[in-house]
Amino acid sequence: MATHYYYETIENLKIVSLDVKDVRFPTSLGLHGSDAMHRDPDFSCAYVTIRLASGTTGNGFTFTCGRGNEIVVAAIKSLSFLVVGATVVDIYKDFAAFSRSLTNETQLRWLGPEKGVTHLATAAILNALWDLWAKLLKKPVWRLLVDLPPEQLVSTIDFKYIKDVITKEEAIEILRKAQDKKEERIKKITADGYPAYTSQNGWIGYSKETLIELTEKYNDLGFNHFKIKVGLNLDDDIRRLKIVRNIIGWDKKLSIDANQVWDVEEAIPWVKKLAGFKLTWVEEPTSPDDILGHATISKELNPLGIGVASGEMCSNKVLFKEFLLTDAIQYVQVDPARLAGINEILAVYLMAHKKGVKVVPHGGALGLGEMIQHLQIWDYVSLSGTTEDRYVEYIDLQHEHFVNPVSVKNGRYEVPTTPGYSTTLKDDSILKYEYPVGTEWESMFSKGLFHDPRKAPSRRTSAIKL
Repeated sequence: MATHYYYETIENLKIVSLDVKDVRFPTSLGLHGSDAMHRDPDFSCAYVTIRLASGTTGNGFTFTCGRGNEIVVAAIKSLSFLVVGATVVDIYKDFAAFSRSLTNETQLRWLGPEKGVTHLATAAILNALWDLWAKLLKKPVWRLLVDLPPEQLVSTIDFKYIKDVITKEEAIEILRKAQDKKEERIKKITADGYPAYTSQNGWIGYSKETLIELTEKYNDLGFNHFKIKVGLNLDDDIRRLKIVRNIIGWDKKLSIDANQVWDVEEAIPWVKKLAGFKLTWVEEPTSPDDILGHATISKELNPLGIGVASGEMCSNKVLFKEFLLTDAIQYVQVDPARLAGINEILAVYLMAHKKGVKVVPHGGALGLGEMIQHLQIWDYVSLSGTTEDRYVEYIDLQHEHFVNPVSVKNGRYEVPTTPGYSTTLKDDSILKYEYPVGTEWESMFSKGLFHDPRKAPSRRTSAIKL
């Protein structure tokens, strides 16, 4: 086990505190992030800082759309007793067991189990621990993952409930087979970067003028795959897809995202009427829990060459297992802030690899691209060995608030080089956007843009209505 952290002593590696902040950004004011289901999101995060006795810190977060972020913060505080006082050497020595202690805490698990608010809270904590591990070893997370021997990497995964699809022994063997080409792949991905697709131009609340402006912008920036939000009005979907196709042409890829707004019998005819736009996939065409519904839609759309993508709201590895076993999706969209940290994400990657299904992760919100780039780079280097028809989602929102933001050039993610998981927010951004005490929030409350929750209740539910 790689438990040597250079200058640190065992005592210095003890966790002395876990702090969590409610950080929110007012994206609803510009309808950024709007889709058919989530009309006015305020991109937010429950932001965790884990501090060692040495002073070294790890940062992690989970994502929400604003209201309710305080509930995730409370759940993180409820789990913190399992973290504070532990020594990271012991955690990383059996990371799978530690992750299971969070997801299956004997009383808190009743609130899930392994789904909902408690799972989001677990994600934030585990993300912070991975960031901390990588910082201690002075490596970006993708390099930490690549450098761990297969046996140790697999030891971080909890195989409970998925051994009927993949076992620990199978996972080790799969990873061993990719070892000999790792250095060659690292050189290639460092030189070329990882392909990105963008949904920044396609938010459903954007005007025609904004749609045109942003599609032209990202087309000129070298993006080869675009995604448009759909599902409220068929005629409007057709109009918007025509605009995008006229700008990007027919050689580039175009996908659509319904964000769960349709019933199964509604989704199939709706997408068929859009099939002429040469769609790569339809994303979340129905309830994120409806595995059989996704399978039905997938079967109907397969003759048209349209895949089905889902996973950003898929709660856990067990649901992904069933999506894969029923051939319900052709694109697995793991979300780094919904699953229980990298530990559970690795399990999904390995199951998808065994079943021959592509992973195209969700990165369409605050800080998700910062995290998921590391996993997709690891997948190329240590697992799949290919970037064909694989992408990392890119939106151009909130990157300026991170100490080490993503860098995308010519439609490709540049490989991160800074130690950690790219999850550290700038101190100034926290001072401005911690809710409700941040200076920017105080200013917006005073202008009447939002209701101050510390004052008498208001019937107003959002800053913007579609």
